Amino acid sequence: MKEVLPLFVFIDACGWEIIKDRAFARTLAPNRKRLASVFGYSSACVPSILSGGWPVEHRNWCYFVYDPTNSPFKSLRALQWLPETLTSRRIFRRWLSKFIKTQLNFRGYFDLYNIPFKYISLYDFTEKRNPLQPGGMNRGPNIFDYLQEHSIPYHVSSPNRSEKDNLDALTNDIRHEQIDFAFLYWPGLDGLMHSVGNQSPEIGAKLAIYEEWLKQLVSLAREHYSEVRLYVFSDHGMANCDQFLDLKAKIDGLPLKMGRDYAVVYDSTMARFWFFNDRAREHVTQCLTQVHEGRILPDSELSDLGALFADRYFGELIFLVKEGVLIVPSHMGNRPIRGMHGYHPSESQSFAVLCTNQDKIPQEISAIPDIYRMMIRDANDANSRNLLGKNSVLRSIRSEPFVQPKYPPPVEV
Repeated sequence: MKEVLPLFVFIDACGWEIIKDRAFARTLAPNRKRLASVFGYSSACVPSILSGGWPVEHRNWCYFVYDPTNSPFKSLRALQWLPETLTSRRIFRRWLSKFIKTQLNFRGYFDLYNIPFKYISLYDFTEKRNPLQPGGMNRGPNIFDYLQEHSIPYHVSSPNRSEKDNLDALTNDIRHEQIDFAFLYWPGLDGLMHSVGNQSPEIGAKLAIYEEWLKQLVSLAREHYSEVRLYVFSDHGMANCDQFLDLKAKIDGLPLKMGRDYAVVYDSTMARFWFFNDRAREHVTQCLTQVHEGRILPDSELSDLGALFADRYFGELIFLVKEGVLIVPSHMGNRPIRGMHGYHPSESQSFAVLCTNQDKIPQEISAIPDIYRMMIRDANDANSRNLLGKNSVLRSIRSEPFVQPKYPPPVEV
């Protein structure tokens, strides 16, 4: 039996408002705390958890950016001539995304979503590497770089496996006592709430499955490790989408031309603009000031949120809608969905959560990037204690004097 195993279980979109009044994991991890999230989507939140940095530091923020020089999608522009009844279908986009990901050797999450093929060659995709692996950040190291550098054996989930398969893979490593650190990732709740919102009975059923898995996991871990430190946490919550905004129609109505005067990415909760002349900037800015469902974020606020990029790589102007508003149609999809995240971190449904079986959550752990420091601390402590325990056993074995075993006398036949 080894000494310590830190178990960090990441449940995507399991926000503070989702579980604060539920009994979920209260027996396993009774100490819980609300954490501030990071401005952006999972493309920003997950790298912040894994690196301890803010988007401006690790440069993982939004997926698509205006960068025609480095666009890997030039060959896809010819698909604009295919019937839109085909190219707008989700099943076609998913199939093509898998094919393109393989061809471009992208290692992280990738989806073409609803980017028009007419303009696809204007954009680059920013997550070409897998943040859940060493070397997976756009800038700087992550927790897995640290674990590898310090020779700390660990387990991490694979995005290519199902939630249950990732759980089974971790339990196998625990049984063999091969690891000093575990990072388990369950994304299913996020996808569910995008479809059903944050009030559906299906949420409780999903959380019940997670809780049962956690019980099994902790029970098994305690058979192989004297101390099991459990941390269950999220990256953000999920808001119900009760209002829809056709922002694209408002911008398309201006006396401007996309690709000549400006470029834009319409995300689900924000629009990011790049301008090629002052006239375009003035028209778009004036138009957006009349859209009461959202507002333009000033540089000072973006700086406070850790999302002001000096080179404006992710956009020169950022327009953010209020919680509960969904930009539709957008470059993420043509149809409304029930739930969404990516609103301002101060909105109620944006807050994440941390639950643990440890007696105290340090006061300085207040936002999701702080989870990184807890992972570093516990990984180092577990590795040191597990090595010490192993060496103690080896010393004990080596110090035992050899004693000739006594066998019973042979029996005459």
